[in-house]
Amino acid sequence: MSLESLQGNRTLDILYKAEQGGYGVLAQVCYDAQSVIALVRSAERMASPVMILLFPVTLAYGKGPFLQFCLSIAHQAAVPIAVHLDHATDPEHLELALSLAEEGIAFDSIMVDASHAETDEENIALARPYIERARKYGIAVEVELGRLEGGEAGLRMISDAKLTNQKNADMFMKGTGAVILAPSIGNLHGSYLKPPNFRQDIIRNLRTTFKGRGIPLCLHGTDELPDELFHECIASGISKFNINSWARDPYLETFTSALQAGRPLPDAIEEATEMFAKVCDRFITLFGSAGKA
Repeated sequence: MSLESLQGNRTLDILYKAEQGGYGVLAQVCYDAQSVIALVRSAERMASPVMILLFPVTLAYGKGPFLQFCLSIAHQAAVPIAVHLDHATDPEHLELALSLAEEGIAFDSIMVDASHAETDEENIALARPYIERARKYGIAVEVELGRLEGGEAGLRMISDAKLTNQKNADMFMKGTGAVILAPSIGNLHGSYLKPPNFRQDIIRNLRTTFKGRGIPLCLHGTDELPDELFHECIASGISKFNINSWARDPYLETFTSALQAGRPLPDAIEEATEMFAKVCDRFITLFGSAGKA
């Protein structure tokens, strides 16, 4: 598939610059308007590119009006911000995203997640028709090669992980027509019961395979990881880091505590928003993207 239809795509512009600059981009899951506002607040004060991630359950809840809000606040920000649909697995969610694109309310990028398929060939067969349709609307698509186990709030639970087969990576990306790759390297969704043991060699080999080809790499499963492991992943070649509970949990705790302490609702919302933003500040600094906007 030609990349011409993706020229000027906001997600790819952000990730290509991160690849070239050797830094990572915060792709933060947002469940509501306050967390979106918090992420944009952080990005603007840190002068950093970021990505707003929505899970399919959030898109199904807010539909077109909420996606339009996210696109408006992202694209009117003082820094580059893209809006991405993460882990779109079910046909109903993919159809919703593509029907909204047809109405002119299009994500900058989506993840067509067929990693539940038994083989890479089946993954390609499931994903490619959606990727071809997304391309018509200028939407960049991320895919997962291999399979991550675990689950998060709003995602299905997967119990059988499968590491990325590096030998199939080139065939897989050409077969799907996708332009962002999420590898399975020992990472998982949710809590790590044992210390994470990431196969950095897989990331480095993929980076070599796709050097100069315009296929950025994305890391999922980032809960509870130590800072040095994030730095190691950036050095190996990861450009996009999906972050969820790091910001979500303190945000909810702050909001609940403020209400329980008798604070007025607007004050509780502001305190929680700022807590979310401060966590985003930390990851922007950690990933090296501060001042890169």
